[in-house]
Amino acid sequence: MSLVQRLAILAVLLLAPARSTAEEALTKPKPSGPPTWYAQALSRGEAGLNVTHFWSKGAMMRSETVVAGHKIVTIVRGDHYYAYDALSGEGLSIRREPATVAADRADQRPFAREYEILLHQGAELVREETLIGRRAGIYRVTDEHGRRELWVTQDNLRIPLRVEIFDRNTGAQRTTDYLNWQSDLAIPDSFFAPDSHAALTEMDYTEYLRRSSEEGTVGPVPVLYLALLYTKKS
Repeated sequence: MSLVQRLAILAVLLLAPARSTAEEALTKPKPSGPPTWYAQALSRGEAGLNVTHFWSKGAMMRSETVVAGHKIVTIVRGDHYYAYDALSGEGLSIRREPATVAADRADQRPFAREYEILLHQGAELVREETLIGRRAGIYRVTDEHGRRELWVTQDNLRIPLRVEIFDRNTGAQRTTDYLNWQSDLAIPDSFFAPDSHAALTEMDYTEYLRRSSEEGTVGPVPVLYLALLYTKKS
């Protein structure tokens, strides 16, 4: 399995906090407008170490991660999903599934939602321990795909601190630690727009899915967060 494929599979799970900023988020005055967040994810496994930066403002999201020396920028805003290579300027502009757009919520982060996802998959609390200076509950789900474990803060924020994924089919394991949480940042809407000089190939999500099933990777960059592009039917 290629690095890009591993990243695409693992991207459904992500993010973590610093102790002081998570606590301050509960007490300091909130600015007007949609909530804003920043976090950094460090993932390690067979493919090596990857670092991803995430920002969000309401339902808008921007991420930056380096793949094989190329910074891949992903922006999700409204009915569009943008992904492009910051070095070459080439990428994709994909129209999102309408039902997925309709499910966007201004009061809910579009990333770091492992707690809700794993609970929906049937995860149960197995124990508690201290991680990164915070008391964390460890939730686990095991099924035919393998095992997923999540360390999450035991407060109202329920912020992920660590995710461990074991793939039963390949035997591969990957761990993601999430650091440096910040909230209530002043982020302009323009930060969630692609570079005006980027050369983006336009398509809708149905064309992207059709081409990806036939060709594998579509275009010059990977689409890392499929759950923000369309809702997979069970």
